[in-house]
Amino acid sequence: MTGSNRTGGRSYEDFEVGMVIRHPLGRTVSAVDNTWFTLLTVNSNPIHFDAHYAAQTEFGKPLVNSTFTLALVTGLSVAAVSQKAMNLGWDEVRMPAPVFEGDTIYAQTEVLSKRDSKSRPHMGLVEIKTTGFKQDGTVVMEFRRTILVYRRGHVPRQPLPVPKK
Repeated sequence: MTGSNRTGGRSYEDFEVGMVIRHPLGRTVSAVDNTWFTLLTVNSNPIHFDAHYAAQTEFGKPLVNSTFTLALVTGLSVAAVSQKAMNLGWDEVRMPAPVFEGDTIYAQTEVLSKRDSKSRPHMGLVEIKTTGFKQDGTVVMEFRRTILVYRRGHVPRQPLPVPKK
């Protein structure tokens, strides 16, 4: 499977240890996002979907489901970091501050290390640290992630079908 990828993203050779990648898109979290994600994942903690219950906690309102925040911060990084990669896992996931409905989340990623893959010579392993933060700069999530990234010339081709006339 060789060839160029028409969808952008970085190949293994594009990562440099120490580089910081600022992800340009932010995403405002809605009540619907929080409720649907909580229900879809069968998370029965009422702090995510019961405003009366949540009002009695120290937060005074529903918290955004932390696994939604993990998925969102990861998603914000995909276009620039892992569009040509496979996720091998998350480590050291931390949530130093809560996320509430109406918060806008942004992210940036730092490249911590990289090495050739021993079992897949057409790929390399990159370890990154991604930080998610609110509109006011408050850090709401940090995690390390290891990704397996294709080398240039080995990225699977993105199909580009054309409409029939």
